[in-house]
Amino acid sequence: MQELKLSNWLPTTNKEVKIRGWEALDVILFSGDAYVDHPSFGPAVIGRILESYGLRVAIVPQPNVNDNLQDFVKLGAPRLFFGITGGCMDPMISNYNANKKRRDKDAYTPNGDIGFRPDYATTVYSKILKEKWPNVPILIGGIEASLRRVTHYDYWSDKLMPTILESSKADMLVYGMGEQPLREVVRLLQKGVPFSSINTIKQTAVLLNKEAKVPKNSNWEDVEIASHEACLTNKKTFASNFKVIEQESNKLYARRIFQKVGEKTLMINPPYPTMTEKEIDASFDLPYTRLPHPKYNKRGPIPAFEMIKFSINVHRGCFGGCSFCTISAHQGKFIASRSQESVLREVDTVANMPDFKGYLSDIGGPSANMYKMQGKIQSICDKCVAPSCISPVICSNLDTSHKPLTKLYQAVDSHPKVKKSFIGSGIRHDMLVPEFNKNADAKELDDYTEEVMTKHVSGRLKVAPEHTSDPVLKLMRKPSFSYFHKFKERFDKINIKKNLKLQLIPYFISNHPACEAEDMANLAAETKDMGFQLEQVQGFTPTPMTVATVIYYSGYHPYTLKKVKTPKTRKEKDEQHRFFFWYKKENKDWIRNTLNKLGRQDLLKVLLPENDKWRKNKPGKPKHTFDDAVPFNQRKNKAKFRSKKRRR
Repeated sequence: MQELKLSNWLPTTNKEVKIRGWEALDVILFSGDAYVDHPSFGPAVIGRILESYGLRVAIVPQPNVNDNLQDFVKLGAPRLFFGITGGCMDPMISNYNANKKRRDKDAYTPNGDIGFRPDYATTVYSKILKEKWPNVPILIGGIEASLRRVTHYDYWSDKLMPTILESSKADMLVYGMGEQPLREVVRLLQKGVPFSSINTIKQTAVLLNKEAKVPKNSNWEDVEIASHEACLTNKKTFASNFKVIEQESNKLYARRIFQKVGEKTLMINPPYPTMTEKEIDASFDLPYTRLPHPKYNKRGPIPAFEMIKFSINVHRGCFGGCSFCTISAHQGKFIASRSQESVLREVDTVANMPDFKGYLSDIGGPSANMYKMQGKIQSICDKCVAPSCISPVICSNLDTSHKPLTKLYQAVDSHPKVKKSFIGSGIRHDMLVPEFNKNADAKELDDYTEEVMTKHVSGRLKVAPEHTSDPVLKLMRKPSFSYFHKFKERFDKINIKKNLKLQLIPYFISNHPACEAEDMANLAAETKDMGFQLEQVQGFTPTPMTVATVIYYSGYHPYTLKKVKTPKTRKEKDEQHRFFFWYKKENKDWIRNTLNKLGRQDLLKVLLPENDKWRKNKPGKPKHTFDDAVPFNQRKNKAKFRSKKRRR
């Protein structure tokens, strides 16, 4: 690997701008994350995409908002626009845990240090830039802007907030993955079209003033949802909006959405079609250094980067549609897969890095085993409005063949410098159960499971059944827990057959909408009976743009408008979460009293029998507590970083 120079990174200072021989910049990006020039980090992707269009791009990572604000003026004004992102995670998730306590680490900052990212970073950065440079257009994007593009519930302030375009005063919002809309924005700007006139690009949103004319587009149908003010006065109205928003977000041919916000009108243009293989390959093939900027060399490692340094992302999107997850709202439900050739080129790049020891930490995506999966008959997908392709059942039009992925694993492992490739991304275990995935070839599913267990796991395979209660799972858009039992049977069979001695590690969530204390007691008893002492557990955290969050705030299911009971008080949440830790001495009296009150002596006999000699398969202290919980939808973000206590 050739020695890198400072000029191999996008410039972050005037000195670095001049090293490139530039006198002025076309676009300046501001990010809530430290600058890691890697395809798993959104700000780097956007910077490299803009650079590939021939633009002179600089990035200001984690600008200081507590001094004289020199970071916002040091590079001057760009010719085209400022671009802003809060980072790879919503800043409120980065800054606070499920109990709204400040985290003690920020995974996207050197050394995990805190205090470098403000709350609501996109809005904070945008307001400062508007004050400093009132005539320069501002374009916002990334997960924070994307998931806050319409009236949304903000858990941390406990109130409904309008579109982030209103609070940030930005000129345009790009939602979802930004490559396609940015290409068109730049094309029009290069042609001399004023930024203020660019308002019909797909996958963008703008806030129209009262006097502005609504742009016409004969190719789009329009739909108007209830105004922000109507949502403020009626929770059921707010809930009813979400069905439209979610369905339009997951259509191939969506309608344009309008919403009144005071005297202004929010206009959300339909999304682009799923990226083609050629388009997604082009994004990953850009000249990333794959390393943090040298400015951080003396500040310590960046935890999120260390986690994915030797990993490979093979696709985007997730067709699971889980009620608590935002992946489909941001990346879409249709899978955009890279070609095997593109993946292998990246593997070769990683394998030739100086400190590569032969081990790839992950070959995956939002869900590892969705690579190359798509509809068998495209015209059926074209008309589909379902937010999930596998709930309540797997769509008969969905091709769930695991052969392309198995073939990819084998091609990766054939690289002479790769000793072993791991699957660190979550695996949809339900798709590997023939009783659930009825249209798949059972032998093929077992072959894939065996391939993963024998060659791509180091001791533990992590999966996410999330709950044991079928009513809760139905609301989550997850299959019955009975299918987890069936998967475990297959797992155990292969374990014995191959003498592997692997552990199966399930993820679970407490205090999700529709979940009650009795459900958690059942969860504790059933998982104990299966031989589990749970480690990977978390409390539900409401995040914008999910069904579960709408229910949490409004009390209504957005699709049925029926009431759904949801634990909301700290006492309810803590008590539900406590059942995960039935084996702790300090919880036993409480569990005994609670189950006696519920009249569930049957569960009490399972959890706390006299002379209990139950032992889990392998002793060890649980790694999660409620205060350390990180929302599931942020486990699978664009950076593929699944931290536990490292996140603040």
